[in-house]
Order: sequence, then C-alpha cells, then structure tokens
Amino acid sequence: MSKEKIAQLRKHVSPFEKADIKASIRQMINTILPFLVIWFLAYQALHISVWLAVPLAMIAAGFVVRMFIIFHDCTHGSFFKNKKANAIVGTITGVLTLFPYEKWKREHAIHHASSGNLDKRGVGDIWVMTIEEYIESSKWTRLKYRLYRNPLVMFGLGPLLLILVTSRFNRKDARKKERLNTYLINVSLIVLYGLLIYWIGWQAFLIIQGTTMFTAGVLGIWLFYVQHTFEDSYFEDESEWDYVKAAIEGSSYYELPKVLQWVTGNIGFHHVHHLSPRVPNYHLEKAHVSTPPLQKATTIGLFSSLKSLRYKLYDAKNKTFVTFQDIKHLLREPKPSSL
Repeated sequence: MSKEKIAQLRKHVSPFEKADIKASIRQMINTILPFLVIWFLAYQALHISVWLAVPLAMIAAGFVVRMFIIFHDCTHGSFFKNKKANAIVGTITGVLTLFPYEKWKREHAIHHASSGNLDKRGVGDIWVMTIEEYIESSKWTRLKYRLYRNPLVMFGLGPLLLILVTSRFNRKDARKKERLNTYLINVSLIVLYGLLIYWIGWQAFLIIQGTTMFTAGVLGIWLFYVQHTFEDSYFEDESEWDYVKAAIEGSSYYELPKVLQWVTGNIGFHHVHHLSPRVPNYHLEKAHVSTPPLQKATTIGLFSSLKSLRYKLYDAKNKTFVTFQDIKHLLREPKPSSL
C-alpha cells in the first residue's frame, strides 16, 4: 500500500477518533447497571435452583465482556477525552473485570505496535510458532505448544491462568506507577470479594461469580484468538512488516449478529480498531461503513470462525496458517546436519 493511500485511509478514519461524553456515559449505564442487576438475580435464583442461577450468571458474563471493552477503550485513551477520566474508569472496570489497568495498558500497546511481526512476538498476544520453529524445537517444546493450542487448555485452563495468575503479578520491568496500580486492584479485589463471601457465603460466591468470570474469560480469549487467527492472517519479518497491513490484513472483521455485536462492544470491527486504536468502540462500525477500503478486510462469520480452531502453525513461506496434520510428514524427515 502506497504512502498516499495510507494517508488517505487515515484521513477517512480520523473523524471517528473523538470520544463522545454522552455516548460513553450511556454505555457505562447500559453495561454496568444491567450487570449488577443480573448478577443479583442470579444470586436470588440460587434459592430456587442452581440450574436457573447458572444461566443467569452466564448472561451476566456477556456484560462483563462489554464492560471489558470499556476498560479496553480507557487503556487506549479513547473512551474519554480526559486522561484522568480514562484512568479512573479504567481502574474501576479493571477491578470489575479482574484486569490491572496500567499493566494491561502497556502490554496491549506493545501488542498493537507489534501485531503480526514475527520478530516481536511474546507480549500481549497468543503464542504462535512458525512451521520451521516447530520442526526445529525439542519434543518438550512441541508438547508444550500442542497443549497450549489445544482448545480444552486454551479455553478451559486459559481463563483461570489469565485471571488468577498472569493478571495478578507485575512484569519484572514494570515501573512504579504500574506496580502500584496492580497492587491497588489486587487489594480492591480482596476487599470486594471478602465482603461478597461474607454476605452471600463462599458456595454462592463460587457458583455465581465463578461462573460469570470464567464464562467471560472464555469469551474474551475466543474473541482475541479468532480475530488474529484465520487462514491468511498477516505475519511478516521485521524488515517487511507494515503497521497498516498488519491492521487490515492481520485483524479480521468478525461479523456477528446484532445482539452479539452490541454485547461485545463492536470489537468485531477489529481491523478498524487496529488501524486506529483512538476510535471509541461505539464509532467503529461507522468508521468501517464509511471507509470502503476497510470493507475489504477478511470477514468471518459466527459459524465460519470455528474453522480457526484447526489452525495451529504459521507457514511463513506461503503466508497462511496450517494444521498439525498438514506438517506431520515434515517431522519424519531427518533434520539437516549442522556440520
């Protein structure tokens, strides 16, 4: 893509890079309030039947995902014009969604700056190995990778690991502000969850809050996974990597039914978001519709997205994802001698 076309594309999108205070407050109200109401109803439903409470908790999880999008926009500084307002709302929604604001803000910024760059993987993204890397790896590394890419591990253990471990601890290179924010959110969670357990009991807490947050975690990982893992997704070496191409060709347009689009805060327009993270979630669809080149992004539907579960390794030569089965024959071939 020429510099002229890139400039024109950015010009088309720039009018949508403006936070609307009324739209932001409206989204907070129609997200946080229903979440609290449905969560309370789920708790009350326990007095009738656990089979009524669990489905309600799973519905509440949808609003946790929507709340996470608010948190996500705050980390990009796109939900409010005011930096402090983004930090305050981001920290509060971080407590409610179990994510440390400053830590996630930095890691996610790295993800945006390096998405699709084969030389800069490992922070804020999903583990992807190329065919060559997999073949050259030890049996132990291959086993770890196969387990990691197994749907039961990724969507079963993944949410627990993300919520209970990786989000609770700072990275070694974290600065003071980031560390303190993580501590603040962790302490807030201890106090909040302690009060909830004291109020409703640990069993009710595990059933309602456990179901809600686990379901939200599964949905969140799925959305992230599917929007960067499709057959012809963009990956390049550092020397060939291009930010705009990574945004448009390396992020999909996840075309969801309107209800799910609303619940997921328009994050299905992921290509628009990666092109311009400053566009608030409630403007993403407008930016997509009004910018014809963005409509050429890879479009995946609800059912066709399930195919992405097959893709395990990236074929850097042919620029495509492949399955483990596709490269099985390569593992039988003897490795070339290093002599």
